[in-house]
Amino acid sequence: MTDDRELEEIRRKRLMDLQNQAAANQAVQEREEAQRKAAEKERQEIVKRYVTPEAYERLTNVKLVRPEIVENVENQIIMLAQSGRLNRQINDAEVKSLLARLSEKRETRIERR
Repeated sequence: MTDDRELEEIRRKRLMDLQNQAAANQAVQEREEAQRKAAEKERQEIVKRYVTPEAYERLTNVKLVRPEIVENVENQIIMLAQSGRLNRQINDAEVKSLLARLSEKRETRIERR
């Protein structure tokens, strides 16, 4: 009987430890998600500041299909803005040009010998 009580006490403590650990992990994940969202919002604000409304709309449309290319364009815009080399807004034609340059498929040549 004493063994049953001790075993039950050990199980209860273990369950409480697991619940506490799960709650701590969830809190960490929620904090990381909030930080990620804040960083993404800041990125979008910077991009929005340095592109025209038409260009921003194009970026959001292309992002649905090719998010990796839009991320590269946004990174370029952010780097130029942070380095001080971008002192005007980028128009739609320039964004189209950047997107076209980044989306060009590189030709792969395979030679069989």
